[in-house]
Amino acid sequence: MTLTLAALSGQHCRPLRGAEHLLPASVVAERLALLPDWCERDGAIEKTFRFKNFHETMAFVNALAYIAHREDHHPDLAVGYGQCTVRFNTHDVGGLSDNDFICAAKVEGLGSP
Repeated sequence: MTLTLAALSGQHCRPLRGAEHLLPASVVAERLALLPDWCERDGAIEKTFRFKNFHETMAFVNALAYIAHREDHHPDLAVGYGQCTVRFNTHDVGGLSDNDFICAAKVEGLGSP
């Protein structure tokens, strides 16, 4: 069965600890292919979302914060006037896990204007 962005977004994060939850490079590549403009960098996945103004940027950040709280999986954010870079990895496994891609798919649903 082929995983879709919608199916990934419909999943929920679960507590993960230990290297046994690290995703192999082949799975990382498959999942990145589902996420437009996301890339792997230094053991994390990230994307920069662009907006027309600060207000739209902050609305996005607040919606993202709700998702992160609900899933109990929190990204690193770099917020500027008209942009927000979102970066996910799972510290407790030492790299990328299912949770990173689940949350990235949910954030992708927020999109940019």
